[in-house]
Amino acid sequence: MINVEKREKVDIVSFTTDTINALVTDEIREEISKIFEIANSKVIINLSGVKYIDSTGFGSFLSIMRTARNNYGTLKFVNNEPALIDIFRTLHLNTVFDIYENLEECMRAMK
Repeated sequence: MINVEKREKVDIVSFTTDTINALVTDEIREEISKIFEIANSKVIINLSGVKYIDSTGFGSFLSIMRTARNNYGTLKFVNNEPALIDIFRTLHLNTVFDIYENLEECMRAMK
């Protein structure tokens, strides 16, 4: 479901599916939240290749963000999918999450 790659002390999460919905959100939330059990963890959720996120997916991301903040972690997103960018904006989640167009830009922001 998810792949986690460690680069420069940052965990980069990517997905093996193009749809994040109620069928997969529990597993995604559990796996990413485990990373934040270590205080001060830095995580990038790379949404490249993801075409659709339903309300449970966005709810999971909000839950993960709370877990990150409670453990003094940092959570950022990479999203270059135009349809998803529109959904983030419509839901005003672009004001809640730090979202970058590409991984390199996001990695620089983590430093």
